[in-house]
Amino acid sequence: MTNAWVVSLFAIFVWWFATGAILVAVRRADRVGNHMAVVVKALPILLFGAWAVHASLTDVTVAGVYLGFAGALAIWAWIELAFLAGVITGPMRDDAPPDLAGKERFFRAFSTVAYHELALTLGFFGIVLASGGAPNQMAMATYLILFLARISAKLNLFYGVPRINTEFVPARLTHLKSYFRKGPATWAFPAAITVLTAITLVCAERLWTAQSDVTTVGFALLTALAALALLEHWLMVVPLPDAKLWRWMLPAPKTMTKEER
Repeated sequence: MTNAWVVSLFAIFVWWFATGAILVAVRRADRVGNHMAVVVKALPILLFGAWAVHASLTDVTVAGVYLGFAGALAIWAWIELAFLAGVITGPMRDDAPPDLAGKERFFRAFSTVAYHELALTLGFFGIVLASGGAPNQMAMATYLILFLARISAKLNLFYGVPRINTEFVPARLTHLKSYFRKGPATWAFPAAITVLTAITLVCAERLWTAQSDVTTVGFALLTALAALALLEHWLMVVPLPDAKLWRWMLPAPKTMTKEER
């Protein structure tokens, strides 16, 4: 599978399916109350990701490119599952006081996701160290795009954007909604759009000038991923029904008390 359009559609499908699978797992964990069990049972995904990243580093074939991409996504998916299940979040689990502002609001908000940020950062540095000098850098490039997009998305939700979809916020993370700010976009939005647009254009230019199947597949995957990250940010200001992509597959949510979180 080396056609650029087919590869891009494959990347989009993997993103949609992986996101939906995580949301389904977390929603069911909310209903049953087995959040830790879900995360532990998903450990093979993390182990596969680590193996795939390692195996891809010296493989400069098309298969190696797909392996690096899949490995980075698997590591990312497990960390996101652990976060959304409320297992790896942060020491603060209380709602933000109504009058909270300034640095105090920032540091309190950060403490709600501190462990998650640490896990993402450790994953990034782990892949960077493993990839040092390796001929196949696909895993690192994939994880870097995901890493930058997630940080900028969180900053925009914190500083303020016109549109925030809280429908899929899990029961154990409802306190996070009190740290979101719905309002006019701030400096964080154009900064994020500029960076993500630049990444998308660079990847697209490399794809356009690709001279081999390996390069074509690699930059088709990265261009699609960067474009999806860019779209995710634009959906913070453009009122489109993106939730419909996954709503149909999810079981009904369960409301949890503060003691159950």
